[in-house]
Amino acid sequence: MSGDVTPPPTENWTGPAPVTGAVPVTVPDGARPVDGFIPPLEAWQQEPNLRWSMQHMADFLPVHEISSRGRTLPLPSVPADLGHIDVPHPWEPRSAPFEDVMASTYTDGWIVARDGAVMGEQYVGTMSPGVLHLLMSVSKSLTTAVAGTLVGAGELDPGAQVTAYVPALAGSGYDGARVRDLLDMRTGVRFSEAYLDENAEVRLLEEAIGWAPRRHPDTPHTLRDFLATLGADGPHGGRFDYKSCETDALAFVLEGATGVNAADLMSERLWSPMGAEFGANVGVDAVGAGMFDGGVSASLRDLLRFGTLFLRDGAAMDGRQVLPSAWIAETVAGAPDSRAAFANAAEPTLMPGGMYRNGLWFPYPGSDVFLALGIHGQMVYVNRAANVVAAKLSSWPTPQDGERLLWTIRAFDAVARTIG
Repeated sequence: MSGDVTPPPTENWTGPAPVTGAVPVTVPDGARPVDGFIPPLEAWQQEPNLRWSMQHMADFLPVHEISSRGRTLPLPSVPADLGHIDVPHPWEPRSAPFEDVMASTYTDGWIVARDGAVMGEQYVGTMSPGVLHLLMSVSKSLTTAVAGTLVGAGELDPGAQVTAYVPALAGSGYDGARVRDLLDMRTGVRFSEAYLDENAEVRLLEEAIGWAPRRHPDTPHTLRDFLATLGADGPHGGRFDYKSCETDALAFVLEGATGVNAADLMSERLWSPMGAEFGANVGVDAVGAGMFDGGVSASLRDLLRFGTLFLRDGAAMDGRQVLPSAWIAETVAGAPDSRAAFANAAEPTLMPGGMYRNGLWFPYPGSDVFLALGIHGQMVYVNRAANVVAAKLSSWPTPQDGERLLWTIRAFDAVARTIG
């Protein structure tokens, strides 16, 4: 169910860094800034604005609603005392209670369920069950799940060329890439996630969608046009190379396959069928294209509903099939070379023996435990052996933190061992 984790080389683990030069504003935990102040674009992703921003994306940036129509599936409750469960540190010879791990990792809210019944749930500050919290790259896992519904319906071919669905990307680095390469982060597209580099493509992407001030006049003003500027620096289908642009390209593939806006598609194929309690939303660019690599905001409870699909072979809690069972099976199995590609990753993964498949992280050599992950501490945890699903929404002051990540995984591992 779990495996050994060695101390991570966090100094080599690249990820988004706070933008420099912003004017700090004192904001109480999760509270709206005083006198209606909205953080400027250069400051919303850094302290002390981050916690407020993560819970109020629709208040200061354009979004497209992801609606929940029809039935809401209730979450039964079987409360248990989880707070005192002992959690070993990932590499130091010490441990801490579960409640202390949650408190020390900038948690905005967490929830744990076994067999679909909630055993523990907590919110911090102004976070509450109905608050839509930015998911960052957990958005990727939602988007790949939508792709899975299309594959199951015969509307999307994972082996097809990306440009067959998105002709606008012909002549770019996506020439020759398959949809499968997007799903598994294995294209040879040139894209740097080095957020400390103002000229890295990931920073230019933020400018293109309007999430950051425009520092590069030549950056396109739409997401699709930006993707079309990307070149290639390696073969497609090779090693695992985590690049946010892949999921944005995938969203355009979904639209090309169906003729339906990707946000509406997520509502129709995932959010409503799984019985979501609340709507969601996704940040959009100047022409309404969704930023599906990290722009979805949703509630904690609905993340739990999403994770529970993977315990039930794709079925919602009332038995309605949402994700194809074959999609779940091939996700968990991985491709014959998934783990080798992951081991040869372009950057450290902190997950020896693991893999990345269909937008999900498998942190151990086995496939019982897998994750949806986003920077600043967003997580959906699925443990199929223990029939446990957990979710955590956070506001880490730094985008990446190896210790906080691995200790959170260990915390949910410990809970799963205890209640599973």
